[in-house]
Amino acid sequence: MAADRAVLREGRCYAEVTPDPLHLQRLVELVVDDGAGAFATFTGTTRNTFQGKKTERLEYEAYVPMAAKKLLELCQQACARWQLCGAAIAHRTGVVHVGEASVVIACSSPHRRDALEACHWAIDELKATVPIWKKEFFEGGEVWKENEEWRAEQRRLRDEGEQQRRGPQPAAPQQQHGGEGA
Repeated sequence: MAADRAVLREGRCYAEVTPDPLHLQRLVELVVDDGAGAFATFTGTTRNTFQGKKTERLEYEAYVPMAAKKLLELCQQACARWQLCGAAIAHRTGVVHVGEASVVIACSSPHRRDALEACHWAIDELKATVPIWKKEFFEGGEVWKENEEWRAEQRRLRDEGEQQRRGPQPAAPQQQHGGEGA
């Protein structure tokens, strides 16, 4: 396995990080199952504008082994949480031009709700937890795009950790308020 790519497969779950173009149909084929009555997919592509300026390209960087492991964990969590026949996630690294896919997710399940919910959850969790970074190149500049979902997840984890370190807090005393005529 080259240092710029990783493919992990375990049971019904598939994860890939690659500099190569992504193909939705290939991921769908990885989750095909005779028990599936539904397939849900998500494809994230490079849009043509950034804050009103023409986008030239995106560039993604990742710590590939860790990113692939985390993608596989997301697939496994989705399979545990919903009744899925299969789950597959692929994320691109390197240069991604306008209109090209940077992430593809495919989920299959006996019924549509599980596949749809798992696919939606997977992209949100990917953006919040997977160590992949995006740099946007646009007319007149470039910027590392901070992932708002990741930042919110880090705040939540920090707050939970602080609360656990402090332990249970005593309840605030209840104030007695007299009603009318009191």
